Parts: sequence; structure tokens; C-alpha cells
Amino acid sequence: MNMDLSTSLAKKSAQKKTAEGEPPTAENQAPQAQAKPAEMGAAQAPSPEVTSRPRWDEVSVSQITPKMRADDLHASFGKSEVIKGISLPIAEKLVTAIIGPSGCGKSTFIRCLNRMHEVVSGATAKGRVFLDKQDIYARDVDPVRVRGRVGMVFQKPNPFPTMSIRDNVLAGLRLNGIRPKDPDGQVERALRQVALWDEVKDRLAMAGTGLSGGQQQRLCIARALALEPEVLLMDEPCSALDPIATARVEELIHELREQYTIVIVTHNMQQAARVANFTAFFYLGQLIEYNRTQVIFTRPKEQRTEDYITGRFG
Repeated sequence: MNMDLSTSLAKKSAQKKTAEGEPPTAENQAPQAQAKPAEMGAAQAPSPEVTSRPRWDEVSVSQITPKMRADDLHASFGKSEVIKGISLPIAEKLVTAIIGPSGCGKSTFIRCLNRMHEVVSGATAKGRVFLDKQDIYARDVDPVRVRGRVGMVFQKPNPFPTMSIRDNVLAGLRLNGIRPKDPDGQVERALRQVALWDEVKDRLAMAGTGLSGGQQQRLCIARALALEPEVLLMDEPCSALDPIATARVEELIHELREQYTIVIVTHNMQQAARVANFTAFFYLGQLIEYNRTQVIFTRPKEQRTEDYITGRFG
């Protein structure tokens, strides 16, 4: 009874103060009735499990999940050492750009990532390169199979001149002894991946060299993707293209990184800033700095990195 009287008086006091223009406070508010506990045996909705996965741009380079990793990699042409003990992780399903002045070892490095460097007469490589947990330079590893898992797109578009658009897409499969059950479907899928299907679907029998420069480069990317690689290496893929074709390839890179791990060599620092999640700066065969792209271009830790990106040399 006394409790009911106290509650009634508190409510009247709160109403009076509100009517006089005074906002109710915790002291003049009437006490709220407590919620009734859930009835015994009533079904309770399971609370959703919250998973907090940091965004890639919130992760430091020491926390990334590498798809590939170079460990103390050295590479030479004869007696000339061009890669001098580089250790570098390649983040999975993201884009890593490699920048640096001409002759610093950028192209040689990515050729070591799929064992194409050793194809050159007199070229050697030592150290370790891991694809997932497998050292691709181990004695029992077939380099041809490595190149199937780690595709390559070169600086200059190089469709096979005697082959049609269709046969260019299938060329990599045939060279690796793979006969797809549905070759036409494979061609369409690869060309759709590079946004080229609608442009060439009515002329697949035409020579690949009859396409524009930008279309030829996308055809070469489709040829690499037809093998369904896990990693795609791109050695200055836009250096021979006009700005419109370059923009199409950059847009394609953004789309492909949802499915593939991409490493791109570029002299164009604006391009690196546009397409890459992580950037590595090479100089004279050494890795000078590696970090998130935004960090490299706005607050580099190494003076040589700052000097290069601000145009003081290179």
C-alpha cells in the first residue's frame, strides 16, 4: 500500500513539473515497472554470432594472409645478380603493386614467382618461393604445373598471330595438354571475365591480332584465366595502351581481385595508387619498403621511397 502511494505521488510530481516546462529528470521520473522474466520453458531466439573480420586496409603487413611468399630470393643473369635476397609476402585475393626505377629487378622478381626466369639462358634463382605451403623451387615440383597455377600477362599484348580469337583463349589449355569438355563454354566464360565477350562474340574466328591494342591485352588476360590460375602476374600490362584501354584494364583488375591474387609491375605510380592494396618499392635489386599502398604514398618510412614517389630520382 505504501509502495503504491509513493509511486502515485512520484507520477503526479513528474506530471506537474512537465506541465510547468521543467523537463523530467531521473529524480522526478516515476519508477518503471520491471520487465517480466521469460516464462519457464519458453523458446529463446539464439543470439547471432558476431564475427569481426578486419578490413584489409586495417590490417598491418605482418598480419596479412599470404597466397605466395618469397623468402631470401636471389636471381641472376650469369654473374650479374639482379635480385638480392628479397623476402616478400603476396596477400591473397588482393592486388600487390611493385614499383621502382628501370633496372631495379621488378620484372625479374615476378618471373621468379612462376619459374619463368629460369627459362632464359644463363639465368639462375636461389632461395624459396612458397605457393600456399609448397616451395615451388623444390626438386619434385614441375615448373609447368606451377605456371598453370600462377598465370602471366606480359607488357606487350601477344596474341598468337596465326590463331583465331577462340583458339587464342584455348591455347594455354592445349599447350598444357588439357582438353576441356565444353571448349566453347570455356571460351565464353574467359571472355566474359575480361568484359570482351559482347565485343567479339560474332567474330570468334577472326585473328586475335585484328583486335585493338586494349582488346588484345584483354584477350591475353582471358587466355591466362582460361587455365583457372590462383595467382595472376601482370608485367606492366598497360604500358602500351592508350588511356581509355588502360582504364578498362584497371577496372578489370578491380573485378578480378575478388577471385584471384594479383601482382602488377608498373612504372605508373598513379596506377599503383588506383589499383593496388599493397605496394612494394624495389631499388637496385632490393626491397626498400612494403606496406599498404596508402601508407607508401602518403607517409613512407624510408627516405628513398619518398624521394622516388616525389620524383627526385627514377
